Amino acid sequence: MKRTASAAWQGDLKTGKGKVSTQSGILKDTTYGFGSRFEDGPGTNPEELIAAAHAGCFTMATAAALGKSGFTAESLDTKATLSLEQVEGNWTITAVHLDMKARVPGITEAQFQEITAAAKAGCPVSRVLKADITLSAILEN
Repeated sequence: MKRTASAAWQGDLKTGKGKVSTQSGILKDTTYGFGSRFEDGPGTNPEELIAAAHAGCFTMATAAALGKSGFTAESLDTKATLSLEQVEGNWTITAVHLDMKARVPGITEAQFQEITAAAKAGCPVSRVLKADITLSAILEN
């Protein structure tokens, strides 16, 4: 299975503008730029999208793990807080904190903690930074 997304950019870093789109079309030419990434300007940014993906992935992984253990959640609500910081002069994603509030009938606290820890470790977005990242770069004249 492969999923795609694309980004386009025009201009320099501070005054330039970009657009991101996804294969599903849920994002189509959604704006992003310096202001939305490093300030409070309108538009999205890569870190916000990673946080959203992580929250969604972890929540689905938790639902799947609960189901395998015989539980069904009434509700699972997750907030992902991503930290972007300067590390040795480079912007770096240093952490993602997942906050989940859940209602799961019949589960003990120990079972819930074990299941969510496994879901955090095993969800694809948690593991993405360990992935093999390849590149093909073509300069057009």
